[in-house]
Amino acid sequence: MAAARQGVEVAADGTVECDVLVVGGGINGAGIARDAAGRGLSVLLCEKDDLASHTSSASTKLIHGGLRYLEYYEFGLVRKALVEREVLLRSAPHIMWPLRFVMPHARGQRPAWLIRAGLFLYDMLAKREILPASHGIDLTRHAAGQPLKLQFKRGFVYSDGWVDDARLVVLNAMDAAEHGATILTRTRCTALARAGERWQATLLQGDGRELAVRARSVVNAAGPWTAEFLRQAAPAAPHRHLRLIKGSHIVVKRLFEHDHAYIFQHPDGRIVFAIPYEHDFTLIGTTDLDYHGDSGKVAIEDEEIRYLCELSSYYFSKPVTPADVVWTYAGVRPLVEDAAADAKAVTRDYRFELDQDGPPLLSVFGGKITTFRKLAEEALDLLAPLLDGTRRAWTARACLPGGDLFGSTPQNRAVREFGRFVQGLQREYAWLPGPLVARYARAYGTRIHVLLDGRADVAAMGEEIAAGLYGAEVDYLRRHEWAVSAADILWRRSKLGLHLPGGTADRLDAWLSQHPLPP
Repeated sequence: MAAARQGVEVAADGTVECDVLVVGGGINGAGIARDAAGRGLSVLLCEKDDLASHTSSASTKLIHGGLRYLEYYEFGLVRKALVEREVLLRSAPHIMWPLRFVMPHARGQRPAWLIRAGLFLYDMLAKREILPASHGIDLTRHAAGQPLKLQFKRGFVYSDGWVDDARLVVLNAMDAAEHGATILTRTRCTALARAGERWQATLLQGDGRELAVRARSVVNAAGPWTAEFLRQAAPAAPHRHLRLIKGSHIVVKRLFEHDHAYIFQHPDGRIVFAIPYEHDFTLIGTTDLDYHGDSGKVAIEDEEIRYLCELSSYYFSKPVTPADVVWTYAGVRPLVEDAAADAKAVTRDYRFELDQDGPPLLSVFGGKITTFRKLAEEALDLLAPLLDGTRRAWTARACLPGGDLFGSTPQNRAVREFGRFVQGLQREYAWLPGPLVARYARAYGTRIHVLLDGRADVAAMGEEIAAGLYGAEVDYLRRHEWAVSAADILWRRSKLGLHLPGGTADRLDAWLSQHPLPP
């Protein structure tokens, strides 16, 4: 297990002392740990599984304002998310990039003038420096019209962004660690209680060892388990309820050659995206269903697969069938309970619950991946003054690890000229295949230089465990990104699992057990 005891203090009895104990290693927990550590607070984050192993790796992978939320008058949420789009794109241009969306217009949908007015509002709610404005298109002439049925002749194009969601979580954890935080994966908080001016916690690590922690504050960022954890920590207090909404996705072989995504509207008001994915595939999702099962065992149902296939087939000229599905994933989004009867109408905004009946406990409810940084900033604006923290918010002006392509501060240029960055790396590391360097550039940004430090030929990359996966990369992921298992590496740190043959995970797990990292 990768962890660095930096920033926290260890008492004579072996108890770890910190300012902030963060419970939960999804995007909200990692973002809060990063912000807190950067403000000079000592931080310990514990996650019962791998980083981003649940909701935060099961999104539609979009950095977006939420066009459909305008229909529910969520103007504040949409504006906040629209502002964040370009802040995030600049901070990590290797794992995020602009994406253009095509909305075909069908008879029986909202009038074209109303859609155009909505898109105009979407364009104007926040300042844009990188993303182009929306406009109408003739689908009989535009490349995006070619895969569609002939009945779709008119459409609209607008801008949002794409993100590698699981890597976004990892980069936040890395930045937190580089600012002094301790990150403990596969570590469950099994007991938590107030003891005077401190929280007393017991953490159970993956190897069975227990760790005692005394914390001046606790952040409950447990995602779908937030309400459950809160009942454990403060059973007497009144608590906000969460509504668990399941979102499922399917992946099929590539359905179109251009680089635009689609947004398809269902007659019942739901929408589905079809997005270029991992070069060779198309990602289709999502569903919105109330979920009442085990949050740790979420899976797509046959009915959801049929729904996504049928809606896609309504638009694409070539039908999409369940037999075409090569991979699926599903996650539970913990949304703030409100009066909405329909799952798709439940607010995606976030709420905080701050309990100051003793040392503070801050619980995070709801949220979406696009607004994680702002959520973390607002969380620390609440919490830091209670811990005598005086440093101001800082993350809006900082790159995430690997995002400093042309300097240490976020730049529009890094988004616009990512191709130039890749070409420079391919020249610098000409001894590696160009496509492999391009993959490293997308995954690691400038941290490619750490991965390849001291290597000058392919032989120095170590064993090729699977096609394009060398021992050097696996060791980097174990040393710097808390990867432990094949699933961590093939499905969260990368999506190589989509590209490599069956049996690769077993072979990689065997390799990992045979090649332990030195202490």
